[in-house]
Amino acid sequence: MLRVEINGLPAEVADVHRVATWNYGHFTSMQVREGAVPGLELHLRRLAGASLELFGEAAVQDDARIRELIRHGLGDRSAASARVSVVPAVGSEDRTDVMVSVSDAVADSPRPALRVRTATYERDLPHLKHAATMGLTYGMLQAREAGFDDVLFVGRDGFVREGSVWNVSFWDGEQVLWPEAPMLPGITMQLLQAGLTRVGAPWSPRPLTANDLPELRAAAASNSQCPSQPLASIDRVAFSDGGSVLTEVLDRAWASVPWDVI
Repeated sequence: MLRVEINGLPAEVADVHRVATWNYGHFTSMQVREGAVPGLELHLRRLAGASLELFGEAAVQDDARIRELIRHGLGDRSAASARVSVVPAVGSEDRTDVMVSVSDAVADSPRPALRVRTATYERDLPHLKHAATMGLTYGMLQAREAGFDDVLFVGRDGFVREGSVWNVSFWDGEQVLWPEAPMLPGITMQLLQAGLTRVGAPWSPRPLTANDLPELRAAAASNSQCPSQPLASIDRVAFSDGGSVLTEVLDRAWASVPWDVI
């Protein structure tokens, strides 16, 4: 069941139309379980930073207000998928409106290992989780049309960046590697990196190209829905251990992540 509110009030058709036709703004997505979210402070920091950059200091929302809007949108649900969007305001003195969309919780268990292909693409303002997602969606749909499950983007400089709606990590036999390139620093990725450090699992950022992939043993996709989705292959590179070692390490790191009450 879907519930959409703008500034704590039920969204009207005109509100939805405005958001759908004015492709400017930013958002963050999270999974709620028992009224708590992993990395809530990181989500709030993401919203504040993006609002400052896209709308100016006057548009930065108070963290307490964002929390209240999320709680209001959830209602009596203790488990859900929630998306908080900051969009331009119309007809008020405020510079932005906050839209909270709440839908049914999704399973966080991984699917069968995915086959993905690479495509050359660089997001505008890659450090922001903004509303301009056509390129991401197009790349994913083109990959599926070609018989793959998803897409992994490589920049014009040849360096691996990110998936359509996920960050990618690799296992080289000794440590977890994260691509070092302009991309979105996903909340789940940040939490996993902190978790890896906490459980004593080695990891490092490293510039990686498609030519480096045959030397790696496993790959996984991470986002708010699943921290350890194994990848079976990227283009023609199949990973030898099927991702079992990498997913075990990521799951161990994720189990150490605290959940913050909204």
